[in-house]
Amino acid sequence: MANTYLTVSFKDKDVAKALGAKWDAAQRAWYVPEGRELAPFSAWLPAGPGQVSTSTELSSIQAGSTGLSVAKQRGVSLSQLLAGVSQAVAQAYKAGVWTMVEVVELRANGGHIFLGVSERDVHGSVLAKTNAVIWQSTANTILPEFERATGAQLAPGIKLLVRARPVFKPQHGFTLEVDAIDSEYTLGDLEARKREIRERLQAEGVFAANKQLAAPWDFNVVLVVAPEGGAGLGDFQAEANRLEQFGICRFTYIFSRFQGEGAAKEVCDALQSALAAWATATSDQPDAVVIIRGGGAVNDMAWLNDYDLARFICDLPIPVMTGIGHERDTTVLDEVANIKFDTPSKVIAGIEQAIVRRTAEAKANFQQVSNLAARVVQSVRARTGTLEMTVRTEALRHLAQGKQSTGGLLSGIRLDAMQAVRSAAEQSREKLQMVKTEAVMQLADAKREVPSFWSQITLGAKHAVRTASTGGDALIGGVLERSGRDAVHVKQAAEDALGLVSTSARLLVRDGATRSEALMREIAGQGPEKTLNRGFAIVRNQIGVPVTRATHAKDGAEIEIQFHDGRVTATTGKHF
Repeated sequence: MANTYLTVSFKDKDVAKALGAKWDAAQRAWYVPEGRELAPFSAWLPAGPGQVSTSTELSSIQAGSTGLSVAKQRGVSLSQLLAGVSQAVAQAYKAGVWTMVEVVELRANGGHIFLGVSERDVHGSVLAKTNAVIWQSTANTILPEFERATGAQLAPGIKLLVRARPVFKPQHGFTLEVDAIDSEYTLGDLEARKREIRERLQAEGVFAANKQLAAPWDFNVVLVVAPEGGAGLGDFQAEANRLEQFGICRFTYIFSRFQGEGAAKEVCDALQSALAAWATATSDQPDAVVIIRGGGAVNDMAWLNDYDLARFICDLPIPVMTGIGHERDTTVLDEVANIKFDTPSKVIAGIEQAIVRRTAEAKANFQQVSNLAARVVQSVRARTGTLEMTVRTEALRHLAQGKQSTGGLLSGIRLDAMQAVRSAAEQSREKLQMVKTEAVMQLADAKREVPSFWSQITLGAKHAVRTASTGGDALIGGVLERSGRDAVHVKQAAEDALGLVSTSARLLVRDGATRSEALMREIAGQGPEKTLNRGFAIVRNQIGVPVTRATHAKDGAEIEIQFHDGRVTATTGKHF
């Protein structure tokens, strides 16, 4: 079969080339290579049997098998024209073509699925738009498989790779009839969107910023964002309200859409407004921000795969906890959050477990402090008893030393005074005896040496005797006066020494008394009333004497236990 040449205008050359037509430079014409189907090129085929002929002076139009002809002066009817278009489309697309579309709108009617599909560029401008349909018989076959494989449902915003056959009907216009959907393409598109956001955040160095924040040590105030009235929010609040009822943790809720065009921006705006109001009302930040929603289709969750929202969470200085969808669902928000949970119920369970863990730690710490305090009290009590005995012993020792020192000083003063008086008396007697001896000697010498002048000597002797007597009396008076002065001095010295000793003794006694009083005050401060007020009790026997040892309490004896607020009686049991 030879090549089939076409009549292609200049403006249609690119379309013909795209369909597979080749250019023959020698013939300067486009042709269909041998073996290729001619249906897609019917618009440019030469006129012939079964073909629509075109001419500047159209005499008739052969409408395929309709066999209708119309006078050239009156043109063709609309139905004839559209029937020709329908036939041309049917001949050009006898089988479906895999086509990438984005669902714009969707409605179901009698089991049939009617779609509005489009193609948009990177800026969101619409490049192409048309209607599509999945007939009930086809929908019952391909949709369950698609939903099982992807976890997604057909809804506005989802991108699909569909096998569609263009159909043109004069009464209904142009439609794409879909008979297959490629699940892998949809999954790939959803994953590609997440991968693009992930790689962008990683390139900016903020992907793990929130995850690297310290997880909340405890929970007192939590900010929660969720769709209003959602099932996931109800599950969360079932437990959160119980924590709030007992004053354990307070939850502040803000609401936003989580799916549909603009949902991610609405979530971001709601969080920004809530945190700004929070900063105005108080200087403290919430312990955590919780983002939750119940389960749904994968493409419902895909609205949260948004760069701006993910970047907002990365930059947030507060730990973010997510609980979005079911266990198999995951979004970019889960990847950048500080802590990711599978469901809203698990988020509140995690918060509750953290609170229980901190409570247990607090109890253990309190018990440890209580035990340590008890040991310290016991140690202080033992040290107090030891100090009491030490103070008592030291006080008695100082008193004994003071008495002993005072007695010794008094004895020494008395002895020194007696020795001084005795020494003065002896000196006085010795000097008097010397005077008498000297006078006798001088008298004897005078009698021997001057016999001739007896009278003169007598007179001189008498005069000397009188002079000696007067001198002796004067000497004796001087000796007695000096002895009196020495005795006065010795007495004064003894009195001064005795006063010094008395003062020292009084100071020692006063210091001992002061220390004894301080000791007694300290002992009194540890008295029974103080002990009872600290939670202890005093056990007394039948005659009111305190029982301090278990061996002192006889089996079956009645005892009295005194507390700070009263007394009770009891009977002792068997010792262990």
